[in-house]
Amino acid sequence: MGHLKVPLFSRLLGKVANLMDSNAILHEVQQLYNVSDRLDSLAEQHPLVSETLITISGSVRSTATLLEVLVAMKITPLSGLDPADA
Repeated sequence: MGHLKVPLFSRLLGKVANLMDSNAILHEVQQLYNVSDRLDSLAEQHPLVSETLITISGSVRSTATLLEVLVAMKITPLSGLDPADA
């Protein structure tokens, strides 16, 4: 039964890709990078929780990067745009 989840996820991803404009996703990517930067700033101001804030900031930044890769590899080619031109 677990093997059925991957095709379902792929179908849902395809539907999302068709519904969302890649620019909207890239806007959210930028928002995630901004959150990561703000968390880094807060880490400098709050030494007691700085390590945790830096860890969370890194996770948020990694998520933003993964979304960028998703757009470049899955959505942009579908729209006929060259990712190198972005």
